Amino acid sequence: MTSTTTPHAAAPESRESHAVGVRLATLLTHTPTAGPLAALVIAIAVFAVSTDTFFNLDNASLVVEQFLVVGTLALGQTLVILTAGIDLANAATMVLGTLLMARLAQDTLPAGLALASGIVVCTAVGALSGSLVTRLKLPPFIVTLGVLSVLTATNQLYADGESFAVPSGVLTWLGTRSYLFGQIEVTYGMGVMLLLAAGLWFALTQTAWGRNVYAVGDDAETARLTGVHVDRTVLSVYVLAGFVYAIGAWQALGRIPNADPNAFQTGNLESITAVVIGGTSLFGGRGGISGTVLGALVVTVLANGLTQAGIDSLYQQVATGILVIVAVATDRVVRRRAA
Repeated sequence: MTSTTTPHAAAPESRESHAVGVRLATLLTHTPTAGPLAALVIAIAVFAVSTDTFFNLDNASLVVEQFLVVGTLALGQTLVILTAGIDLANAATMVLGTLLMARLAQDTLPAGLALASGIVVCTAVGALSGSLVTRLKLPPFIVTLGVLSVLTATNQLYADGESFAVPSGVLTWLGTRSYLFGQIEVTYGMGVMLLLAAGLWFALTQTAWGRNVYAVGDDAETARLTGVHVDRTVLSVYVLAGFVYAIGAWQALGRIPNADPNAFQTGNLESITAVVIGGTSLFGGRGGISGTVLGALVVTVLANGLTQAGIDSLYQQVATGILVIVAVATDRVVRRRAA
């Protein structure tokens, strides 16, 4: 007797796995914070078990301080990525802000004016990038890559290879410390970060401008046909992102009162990683601020935990690069499953 095989014997399992994939894609599409929240919990659990120092109060405070700079950069990056763009020059813009604020305060200007000057220049850099994207119709990747090259050289030339100590006062105000319940260390920078994140969340989710940002990122041509001023919206995003990077510069000076032209060389990669891990699609039109905050926490916890575990910084960069690839691949799969 010859045995026969049923060609479609595996079909039920295939249908079941497909259904699971669709449900997972639906969850990640409609609840984009689920993924980064799970990743954050897993990372904290792993490092809490594998190191003895990860959970002490001093290290927890350090994690938060590190998060403030990365998180602020990521907030600005989120705005750009939501329009299907990218900003490779955000960290270099922030470093330029720190150098201007510190050097001007050292030389001639009162600290308050030095701070304002840094904010204006960072915002102007954002406006320049946005203008090149909207007026000349150049790809955001090319524009911001070029701006990154220019700013990297400019920062070195302006600083002449030196770093600048920052005088205590307005420029270091965000690093001012106090204690909750007598033990938990907090800084003014944490409050500013929360206010900034809340303000951007409100602008994106509760205003017509925010709806336009999502519409442009989802399909710019369709948005144009429905009456959205696409170029004006994109330009406003880059200008606002430049302002956010200036706040990041202020956060950086509050954390370490020293402006260094060689600082934050991987800040652009870390911010992109945080945004994508947080559920914002690199293809635009999906994601948001709350996910980015969680993504920035994941990036910061990972870097800190690997340091606590004694892992070389080069391997940390490898881990960050892998995170970017995995996050983008996951976003691609989720979009296909949800389609």
